[in-house]
Amino acid sequence: MNNFKFWSPTEFVFGRNTISNLGSLMKKHNATKVLVHYGGQHAERSGLLKDIENILQNEFIEYIKLGGVQPNPLDTLVYEGIDLCRKENVNFILAIGGGSVIDSAKAIACGVSYGGDFWNFFEGTVTINRALPVGTIVTIPAAGSEGSDSMVITKSDGMLKRGAGSPFIRPVFAVMDPVLTFSLPPEQTANGIADMMAHIMERYFTQTKGVELTDCMCEGALRAIIKEAPVVITDPENYDARANIMWAGTIAHTGICGVGREEDWATHKLEHELGALYGVAHGAGLAVMFPAWMNYVYTSGLDRFVRFAVNVWEINNTGDKKEMALKGIKALKDFFISIGLPVDFRGLGAKKSDIDKLIEKLSINTGGSLGNFRKLDMEDARAIYLLASQ
Repeated sequence: MNNFKFWSPTEFVFGRNTISNLGSLMKKHNATKVLVHYGGQHAERSGLLKDIENILQNEFIEYIKLGGVQPNPLDTLVYEGIDLCRKENVNFILAIGGGSVIDSAKAIACGVSYGGDFWNFFEGTVTINRALPVGTIVTIPAAGSEGSDSMVITKSDGMLKRGAGSPFIRPVFAVMDPVLTFSLPPEQTANGIADMMAHIMERYFTQTKGVELTDCMCEGALRAIIKEAPVVITDPENYDARANIMWAGTIAHTGICGVGREEDWATHKLEHELGALYGVAHGAGLAVMFPAWMNYVYTSGLDRFVRFAVNVWEINNTGDKKEMALKGIKALKDFFISIGLPVDFRGLGAKKSDIDKLIEKLSINTGGSLGNFRKLDMEDARAIYLLASQ
């Protein structure tokens, strides 16, 4: 096990009607002027936005609103939010939604506190050393951004999709009521499931030795997701299943499953280019790219892939390592298909003829190398995209 530091200051308030805690949570963090940040019309149609406004008004907390966050959030709205927060002297940001909204809120929060262009954080030329506090009300269990120290934004000029991170952007609280996820359509639920599984697998597939505890944590979380996924798809108002899926999304990305071990993240970087080029849902892109990545790299860690097949998918070990590895990969792919996810370019609406474009942007965004389980260059990336296109 490698040395590590782990710090997770987020206060998670989980369960039915936990939005009733919002007023006291805001006051706890001295919120006096709040930017309420959200996505499309769902927050309005569902009545959730109105409920939040009533709570803020009853607590005499001033607020302004900024909606319009889209999947694969854009820098243009971040710039708008930064300007608005400065103009209105906002001292707290409240994000209502899933990972895209929370990531956009995080980018605004650190941008307000910085004198230059916030995109410098994503270029890696400037370190984030302060940010406005961000609170979250989670309505889409997927990205786990409510408990993470990272964010992903797309620059509209050139459609460059990049990540940045800092302990300063971890949300100070996350209100998580599984009931708020009952109305999610099956496609969005499935995308979220693929996203959280990918966050675990990026950590699980490692060459680091002596990490039995986090291995077991990763495997247990994956098994729980696999068990509950078909339930929430077919019985969307099953509270316990929704609760387990919601909490799994958070656990997958707080960092706790990755402590002491080298993480990979090649698949996320491969998928980011699909998201930037086609605007596809992140989870759907990951469902396509993870089996393709696995089929390309599994020989670099057969024992790890055998363990994945046995401990996650409960496949009887035949003793043939290659056979077992391939069975585990097939089990993942079949699972994604069973919950309605695409597993190849065709299902995603991506084109084999665009691989050159994907590689061009990937090279710019990664400097020409990615991954740790197996170090990959752009020719490796091309081969993986080709596998995904078949």
